[in-house]
Amino acid sequence: MSDMDGVLVHEGKLIPGADTFVERLRRSGTPFLVLTNNSIYTPRDLRFRLLNTGLDIPAESIWTSALATATFLADQRPEGSAYVIGEAGLTTALHEVGYVLTSSSPDYVVLGETRTYSFEAITTAIRLVGDGARFVATNPDPVGPSTEGVLPATGAVAAMISRATGVEPYFVGKPNPLMMRAALNRLQAHSETTVMIGDRLDTDILCGLEAGLQTILVLTGISRLPDVERYPYRPSRVVDSVADLLPEV
Repeated sequence: MSDMDGVLVHEGKLIPGADTFVERLRRSGTPFLVLTNNSIYTPRDLRFRLLNTGLDIPAESIWTSALATATFLADQRPEGSAYVIGEAGLTTALHEVGYVLTSSSPDYVVLGETRTYSFEAITTAIRLVGDGARFVATNPDPVGPSTEGVLPATGAVAAMISRATGVEPYFVGKPNPLMMRAALNRLQAHSETTVMIGDRLDTDILCGLEAGLQTILVLTGISRLPDVERYPYRPSRVVDSVADLLPEV
């Protein structure tokens, strides 16, 4: 398993060696999933975006926090209802598991990533959570990257709703090992024979560790080598980039 941003691509550009790494996985028949906390896009959308960078990854090999959230909700309350703040990646995933999207007494308020957070939608979410709707969010990331700098992300907006209601959300995405275990089930793989490659110690590596996987930190994204010594847990290995893993694939 591999994270996407910071491991395979960075700010919309291919990380050198990532295309060769993915191609060797495909040629060798090694099962793999690309994981992302980004819930904006559907797997097909992400496949198209990755193709533009030079990465050929099948849609079925992409696992998003939106898919993990839909899987979780379908297991918890089959064919339920939700008020959703998010984009097509999240709404499509919920529709596909039989959920009804409504603002009328929903079972859940589900918060995902979007670039168009509205005061009206957040106000509705606050009122629904206050009235008893269960609060779920796709991921806890407080900020996300852009070419202009950081952007407020799901975790930051969730904090606003929590502050107003006194209700904390259940975050499904990384570092929740639930996302990793759902991905393992999708791969029909076992934790003892699976490795997680990521660029963030606080999400990718922590998630892999808690799910019982071997972990590899690459230094092409968020975390840097000095960070390894500051955390109470360590990755199994640290490499400069995914290109360093090519001899082993």
